[in-house]
Amino acid sequence: MDPMLNIAVRAARSAGRIIMRHYERRDEIRVSSKQLNDFVSDVDRAAEAAIIQELRNKYPDHAIWAEESGQQRGNEYEWLIDPLDGTTNYLHGFPQFSISIGLRWRGQMQQAVVYDPLREELFTASRGGGALLNDRRLRVTDQRELRGALIGTGIPFRDQSELTTYLKMLEAMIADTAGIRRPGSAALDFAYVAAGRLDGFWELGLSPWDFAAGSLLVTEAGGKVSDINGGDRHFDTGNVIAGNVRLHQAMLARLNPLLNERLRAG
Repeated sequence: MDPMLNIAVRAARSAGRIIMRHYERRDEIRVSSKQLNDFVSDVDRAAEAAIIQELRNKYPDHAIWAEESGQQRGNEYEWLIDPLDGTTNYLHGFPQFSISIGLRWRGQMQQAVVYDPLREELFTASRGGGALLNDRRLRVTDQRELRGALIGTGIPFRDQSELTTYLKMLEAMIADTAGIRRPGSAALDFAYVAAGRLDGFWELGLSPWDFAAGSLLVTEAGGKVSDINGGDRHFDTGNVIAGNVRLHQAMLARLNPLLNERLRAG
């Protein structure tokens, strides 16, 4: 395992221990609201601090961009961290949440860890080295068209100005697919695309830490990730499509006109 990936795995497991220690005592967790429908807890903060400490101990000069503590300047290596992706799920005891840690160098993702501490599933990837679930090599599905595909998504919950566009997209996708799933942890959704549990995924308005690690998992498993215009500005726009190459193209053809319709309308 790459040394940097190994440190990220260690950091994720440290955060996982904190998250699971409090899982059965959720009524004792202090929670505050960052914005509409967006919550942060003491567990998020403690898990993030544990991750950053592990990374800083080994790589003190690296930059960090974490959901709760923001950006810390450093050199050309940047860690993107979501210490508890699916906080609302976690606080309700809904068993779908994860830890996401990605390393970017000069704009390109290099290392990825998505860890589900409840199921003990560790998804990892190194650039050029493939993607793994624990010790098993991952590969996206070979689903070629929307008909029969199982698609993951996320409903806009922070900025609801995109809700009308999203609902049009949802209607368009429901028409042909085998089903749409909204589990509530984008990092795990990307991991599930990489693992072949979902054929594809799309969402609007994500933050970079939500999908930084997941995007590398998908591409290293043979898939494709882009913005909804088919380009590479998803880290800027937060609008993302992921899937195998053929299904990605089919999703793009279905969703892109609806996004551009909204843009033309102003």
